[in-house]
Amino acid sequence: MFDEKDMILEAKHVTRRFPASGGKELTACQDINLKFYRGKTLGLIGESGCGKSTFMRFLVRLDVPTEGEILFKGRDLTKLKGEELRQTRQYIQMVFQDPSGSFNPKMKIRDIICEPLMNFGRIKASEKDETARRFLEAVELPGEFADRFPHNMSGGQRQRIAIARAIALEPELIIMDEATCALDVSVQKSIIELVVKLQKEKEIAIGFIAHDLGLIQAFAHQIAVMYLGSIVEVLPGEAVEEAKHPYTQALLGAVFDTKMDFTKKIERIDSEIPSPLDVPVGCPFQTRCGHCMEKCRQVRPSLAELEPGHEVACHIFEKEEKKR
Repeated sequence: MFDEKDMILEAKHVTRRFPASGGKELTACQDINLKFYRGKTLGLIGESGCGKSTFMRFLVRLDVPTEGEILFKGRDLTKLKGEELRQTRQYIQMVFQDPSGSFNPKMKIRDIICEPLMNFGRIKASEKDETARRFLEAVELPGEFADRFPHNMSGGQRQRIAIARAIALEPELIIMDEATCALDVSVQKSIIELVVKLQKEKEIAIGFIAHDLGLIQAFAHQIAVMYLGSIVEVLPGEAVEEAKHPYTQALLGAVFDTKMDFTKKIERIDSEIPSPLDVPVGCPFQTRCGHCMEKCRQVRPSLAELEPGHEVACHIFEKEEKKR
């Protein structure tokens, strides 16, 4: 689907386990395999607690997986230490869900934006004012905002500041963790339009975590659907309507759109998601799936390609794969 020479980062068989009380083990991520490409957006979607943020934290080295490797330009990020790790951080940046939590409230916007540049010796102290104004204008904010403090700005403005700080080091990959979920719908739209514009200008790869399938399908080039720590489907962003996995179809059916058929009944999943400490043997979605078979209760399905760029982990489609 994408040119492999444009691949920036690849996660291979990434698994993360956490010890829990009673001698149990919580598997937050199970055998994740995903690729990030230059100038493309990978949307990672799923319910709260499914492991989306845990996985993305590996990419910026806020955590390390129990198993697997994360290759960035041929180097395994999970093995980097010291100065080599510090230097690599400038190429992979993150925009958090709550920008206020990642800002020092005592620092002016000028210092917040320029701090990464100062840390890596990219600019001198005398260049901070001009640099801050340039990046403020890049995210469509007035240059004079450089003299403000974070608490003097709206939520949408603070998120633009977070984006300005993220692009300051000219990274190759930016991770956005629910970066618009706390904003009004109209503000969300303007932030997404800004992100798309910056991506085209700078050829940045983006990993975007979201709950809202309707939001992510509007701009993501590829979408990975996660359930209880496992990737259950990967498909092109423009082909979301062709989703096959029962879980993805349920998410799609919950998307509200003004063009939707209001005469059609909205299907819902009535049962609760199992505890991550007690994931059933076999398919993790079996307890909520109307198509569950005996095999689903015994064997965990693996991702199989249905079409170029479209993979699904479901036993229902294994026969179709074998026919190819």
